[in-house]
Amino acid sequence: MPKTIKVALITQQDGGHQPDYLGALAKIEEVEAVALVDASGKSEELAKMLLGDKLKEVYKDSAEMLKKFAPQAVLVSLEAVASPPVINQVLDAGCHAIVEKPSCVKAEDFEKLVRKAQQKHRHLIMTLANRPHAPIREARRLVQAGKFGKIYGTEMHLVTDQTRLTKEQYRKTWFCSKARAGGGHVTWVAVHWIDMLLHVTGLKIKQVTGFAANVGGQPIDIEDAASMSVRFDNGGVGSMNFGYYLDKGYQSHFKIWGEHGWLQLASVEERPLEWYSRKDVKEPKIELFEYPKGERGYLRFMRSAVRACAELEEPPITGEEALHVLKSIFAFYEAVKTGRTQTVE
Repeated sequence: MPKTIKVALITQQDGGHQPDYLGALAKIEEVEAVALVDASGKSEELAKMLLGDKLKEVYKDSAEMLKKFAPQAVLVSLEAVASPPVINQVLDAGCHAIVEKPSCVKAEDFEKLVRKAQQKHRHLIMTLANRPHAPIREARRLVQAGKFGKIYGTEMHLVTDQTRLTKEQYRKTWFCSKARAGGGHVTWVAVHWIDMLLHVTGLKIKQVTGFAANVGGQPIDIEDAASMSVRFDNGGVGSMNFGYYLDKGYQSHFKIWGEHGWLQLASVEERPLEWYSRKDVKEPKIELFEYPKGERGYLRFMRSAVRACAELEEPPITGEEALHVLKSIFAFYEAVKTGRTQTVE
């Protein structure tokens, strides 16, 4: 029989990805019981609907929940500025922590949590959920197998809708406040793709520069447009273009070039992974990796995270890996502010 654990969700009225998290916890066999903490009470109805009998207890206070429910793992989905003290509380209680991104408004706060998790031998897992997606796993396998040799350069863009920013109700949420979210498109959406790039290539960002702006002119203080240029630890370079530009949906593209060939994922959901390698091949050709449509989402990532907390497998991402992504993002914001290239420590 699989090992099962108790999991708690600490969230708020506009906590990120509540339906994804609750729906995943309902389906994951290793989750035996769930407790909910939401001081606003706004997520209780959704939790009851999606979790059914798995929802055992509901609290207003996280300290009370940690003491009475005693979960093995806690999922924290709060606005970024409020997350660090709660995650710290979770780790002090001896629980593994699964956390919504970015979970901080400055990288130093998250670094303290990473160090505490390491000291307490607890997992600190940020929900950068692209990692288990089939084409991402295959792209990483190809890079690790040496199909492209040294990575010379990368290019990506991730664009989604400007429409959300035109709605007053959305503009009032923490997602549109730099003080509460730490940033805009980059901390909330592009963070997934920055992590995906580093995960696939195995590279780290050493230097970053670029521009960010509010090109749509909505009354918010976050960026809706960002252009990043980076230098990697192997000497290669990369460019990234992110923004809230469309009326609906997404446009996305990811490509790497190396000494033996290239790899391209033109759309995460709609087109196959394409790659070309001259490595150990007499007549190289473009190869395609087809994968099931509609299998992307939080369930696969959350299952892996829960199983890691149950000590059944390795976590899908480490605290150190998430910290490097955050350090790169906040170094980018500093570059935008100062007009100077920043080194990522």
